[in-house]
Amino acid sequence: MNILVAILAIAAIILLITGGVVPTLNFLLWVGIVLLVIAAIVFLVRYLSGNRTV
Repeated sequence: MNILVAILAIAAIILLITGGVVPTLNFLLWVGIVLLVIAAIVFLVRYLSGNRTV
């Protein structure tokens, strides 16, 4: 699950950069924001629930 969060965060950052640089791919900016929010929520839920398994 931790790898999934890392992949989502990396994909979100790449999409945010791509969406900001290329105006025609502006929808990627929103996809990146959504993925970043999902990754942050998953991270916070895991952190607050105390799930420390690898």
